[in-house]
Amino acid sequence: MLKNDLLLKALRRESVTRPPVWMMRQAGRYLPEYQVLKSKYDFFTRVQTPELACEITLQPIHRVGVDAAIIFSDILVIPQALGMTVLMEEGKGPLLPHTISTQKDIDLLNENAIVEKLHYVFSAISLTKRELNDQVPLIGFAGAPFTLLCYMVEGKGSKGFEKAKAFCFTNPELAKALLSKITRATISYLKEQVRAGADVIQVFDSWSGLLSPDDFDRFAAPYLVEIADALAPLAPVILFPKGSSYALSSLSHQKSVSGIGIDWGVLPETARHEAGKRVALQGNFDPSKLGMSVTEIKKEVTQMIRRFGVQGYIANLGHGILPNIPVDHAKAFVDVVKEYKESN
Repeated sequence: MLKNDLLLKALRRESVTRPPVWMMRQAGRYLPEYQVLKSKYDFFTRVQTPELACEITLQPIHRVGVDAAIIFSDILVIPQALGMTVLMEEGKGPLLPHTISTQKDIDLLNENAIVEKLHYVFSAISLTKRELNDQVPLIGFAGAPFTLLCYMVEGKGSKGFEKAKAFCFTNPELAKALLSKITRATISYLKEQVRAGADVIQVFDSWSGLLSPDDFDRFAAPYLVEIADALAPLAPVILFPKGSSYALSSLSHQKSVSGIGIDWGVLPETARHEAGKRVALQGNFDPSKLGMSVTEIKKEVTQMIRRFGVQGYIANLGHGILPNIPVDHAKAFVDVVKEYKESN
C-alpha cells in the first residue's frame, strides 16, 4: 500500500489536506546529479538502460521530495518502436531523417512489435516500482497521437509544425490512418506500462495548441479519448493538451478522464468553471517563474493554490521545468505546496 497516495486521492476527487505536487520533466536537466549521468551516457542510452532510467526517475524524489515519480523516458520511443529512425543530438533536439508522407510510409510502420521493442521501458518501470518501495505513486506516460504525428511528418522540432499541419489538412484520410495506427500502438504501450507497475498514466499532447478548436476535435480529441477509454479501467488517466484550454469542458465530460493538465494561458477560475467538479485539474505555474526569488515563488504558488482550491487539484508546472532553474527554487516550489493549509 502506498505511503503517500495524495495524487491518487486527488484524481479520485477524494478529500485531501493539501494538494499533491510534482513537476513535469522533474527527472532531468536541472539536477546536477542528472548532468553527471548525461556527461557519461548519450540520451537514448539513458532512456534504454533500465538501471539508468530508474536512477534518474528517483533523483527528484530524493532531492526535492515530490509526491509522485514519473518514469524517465521520451515520447519519441513510439515512432522509434514503429520502425522510424529517431536521432537525438544534445542541444539540438530530435531528428527523424525519414518522414511520413504516403500511405506506403504508414503501412511500413509495424505496430505489432511495440511491446517487444519497448521492453526496456517496462523493465525500468518494474525496477523503479521496487526501488520506490511504495513511497509515492509512479506515473507512466506517452505522447499523444497528434503530437507524435507532428514529429513523424515534420521530421524535427518546429515552432509551428507547418508541414505536419498541412499534411492533416490536405490529406485528412492519410492523417486519420496515421493517427489511428499511433493510437493503437500507444494503447498497447501504456497498458504494458500499467502491467509493469505504473499507478497513473499521463498523455502529453504538447502541440495540440497549434490546432483551432474545430481541428482539435478532428485531429486530437478522438484519439486522446480513445486512449483514455482503453486505459481508464486499469489506471487513472491525466490528459495534458497544452495550449488547448478550449477543450477543457468537452474533455472533462469524458468519464474515462481523471485529470486534465493546463498551462499558464488559462485562469484557474476559468479552468474550474469549464471543468466543473468532473475531473482533477493539474498545473499551471509558469516554469520561468521558478527563476524568481524563493520568497516570490512561495507567494505566487500559495496564491495559485488559493485560486484553484485544494480539492481535486494537483500542483504542477504549466510545462516542463527549465534546465537553468536552481534546485533550491524547485524545492521551494514543492515545499510551499507541502506546507499549505486550507486556512492559508
